[in-house]
Amino acid sequence: MESQRNILLIGLLFVSYLMWTQWQTDKAPQPVAQQTVTQTNAATINGADVPEADSTGMPVDMPATKNLITVKTDQLDIKISPVGGDIVYAALVAHKVEIDKDDPFVILEQTNDHTYIAQSGLIGRDGIDSSAKGRAAFAAQNTSYALADGQDTLSVPLTFTADNGVTYVKTFTFTRGQYDVGVDYNISNTSDTALQVQMYGQIKQSIKESESSMMMPTYRGAAFSTQDTRYEKYDFEDMADKNLGKVTLGGWAAMLQHYFVSAWVPPATDSNTIFSSVSAGGLANIGFRGALYDIAPGTTQKISSQFYVGSKNQKALSAISETLNLVVDYGFLWWLAIPIHWLLMFYQSFVGNWGMAIILITLTVRGLLYPLTKAQYSSMAKMRNLQPKLAEMKERFGDDRQKMGQAMMELYKKEKVNPMGGCLPILLQMPIFIALYWVLLESYELRHAPFMLWIDDLSVQDPYYVLPLLMGVSMFLMQKMQPMAPTMDPMQVKMMQWMPVIFTVFFLWFPAGLVLYWLVGNLVAITQQKIIYAGLEKKGLK
Repeated sequence: MESQRNILLIGLLFVSYLMWTQWQTDKAPQPVAQQTVTQTNAATINGADVPEADSTGMPVDMPATKNLITVKTDQLDIKISPVGGDIVYAALVAHKVEIDKDDPFVILEQTNDHTYIAQSGLIGRDGIDSSAKGRAAFAAQNTSYALADGQDTLSVPLTFTADNGVTYVKTFTFTRGQYDVGVDYNISNTSDTALQVQMYGQIKQSIKESESSMMMPTYRGAAFSTQDTRYEKYDFEDMADKNLGKVTLGGWAAMLQHYFVSAWVPPATDSNTIFSSVSAGGLANIGFRGALYDIAPGTTQKISSQFYVGSKNQKALSAISETLNLVVDYGFLWWLAIPIHWLLMFYQSFVGNWGMAIILITLTVRGLLYPLTKAQYSSMAKMRNLQPKLAEMKERFGDDRQKMGQAMMELYKKEKVNPMGGCLPILLQMPIFIALYWVLLESYELRHAPFMLWIDDLSVQDPYYVLPLLMGVSMFLMQKMQPMAPTMDPMQVKMMQWMPVIFTVFFLWFPAGLVLYWLVGNLVAITQQKIIYAGLEKKGLK
């Protein structure tokens, strides 16, 4: 089989794959109109009295925009509402909105037309947060906190005293270099009766249209983990159709977007309920209800959980939960993408440039596949040498396909030629290419990662389209090195001649890192072809 046919095969397979992934994405993230969503109140969320939204679609516990408590660390810029102690704003100091601007990337925020906040509280018989009672009004010693130089941890305590005299201290703990926040309740039961409370944490976000495209099929929506299901996406449409109510040991609930994630992670040893809902105002909620605690009179109880808001840093995520790193979703080829990501990180650790790391990965892949590539070109050379005999058979047997097929198989057997020998390397490269595509798409490290010259961000398309054009030229050179078979259909010949142009146009919108991989791969393939063909000429096979 000619190499041009292989190029067509890999192109069709990859386009089909992109269309399939985009169809998967387009199924879900659509705006939910208020009249099409059933109102979900506190009583319907699996029996939990979790504060929800009123008929206007605005949360009854909407945090105030004034008197917010500001917390700044080396990684996070956080704002906490004293009403409920909710995190209503979170910006990532080390990540910028745009590569040429200093504004930090904002994940959580509360505006007039968009809500994305992290709420937590105590529910149950003696809870201080409910739709009936409202939210607890906490008091803080300061309105602003900052992690000082040389300080490793920062605690922000909020205090609330109930009518029965019981004191609740909600403490946020921040750690230098980390995105996770400890959220703890210390309850001192100074009353003469036992208390019964249950912690909950939920992430509330306005449903919005997907920002995905065919070239960048990224996911925005919810995900969760249970004892039985290590990782499962639960998009906005799923949330609107059915509320979650999964009881599990440990687990977590998260909201995902490209490169970033927010997640509640309750204690791994507690029995928790992962729940979800969608309010009439188009607010999607996913979260957990923790274990039920009985607090005897005169005793103190601590209830803890963790909240993560930051980049999809696999090492940091794994440190919180052994399955939270799965939010970096490599798809069905995860088993291949994981070692590729590891190798990419390894190369970058000593070259210090993500573009060079991609080049080294390309050289590694091409080097490992070289024996198969050599077998491919040897098979193609033998096939070309058989073309005169095949043309003679075609004239002899005419339209008798059965006899033609039998004669061809006898010829292949006699000449020791495998007609599929040219396909195997292409079929092996296809999953590697798709896996690398997802690694480059999902790895937050490549966001705003420069290469050289005009390529200052490998995660987006080449602004001047230089790499795609060079890739097209390399495909044209490869095609010229592999002359078409004389028996090939003229229409197929024309289609093959247009393939470099089609691929060039197709790659114009690909991330620069992926185009760099393909370009370098083509250049290596051209070099390998010259070496292999030189050896074949000596054997008289070319």
